[in-house]
Amino acid sequence: MATAESAHRHQIESLYVEHHGWLQGWVRRRMACSHDAADVAQDVFMRLLSRQEAVLARQPRAFLSTIARGLVIERWRRRELEQAWLETLAALPEAEAPSPESRLIFLQALIEIDRVLDALKPSWRQAFLLAQLDGLSCPQIAVRLGVSLATAERYVAKALRACYALRFEH
Repeated sequence: MATAESAHRHQIESLYVEHHGWLQGWVRRRMACSHDAADVAQDVFMRLLSRQEAVLARQPRAFLSTIARGLVIERWRRRELEQAWLETLAALPEAEAPSPESRLIFLQALIEIDRVLDALKPSWRQAFLLAQLDGLSCPQIAVRLGVSLATAERYVAKALRACYALRFEH
């Protein structure tokens, strides 16, 4: 087992030495901040180190940029959520504003919920959001989506199960 781990680390080390500078430049062109670009480039290699399987890439730059693209999108989504959360907090009367600890907990929960919703099939996500945010019933969701009542119920149930699974992950 130790030799497989050693070979894996050597693969990642070789990728890092040969492509880290290029990857950081690639990310920098897509992000406004060179510090964020450095963080994303580093995160790509940390993600590769945490994988158990060997990294076999015939086109290492395409492979690395695919991982980096996903991380850049995650950062953008997180910033959008953070900005929306800050705007929501700013609109609250000071007496109703949550503590700094609660703010962080809420933000982390929003990020996890966003991650779960993003992983759902679009129809499940839409049905879930119609139920949770718009307060529509399953019959109303069925009409809105143009599906049967049983299908609308199934969509909402699958989305709820995914959210419950998140709750029990932590």
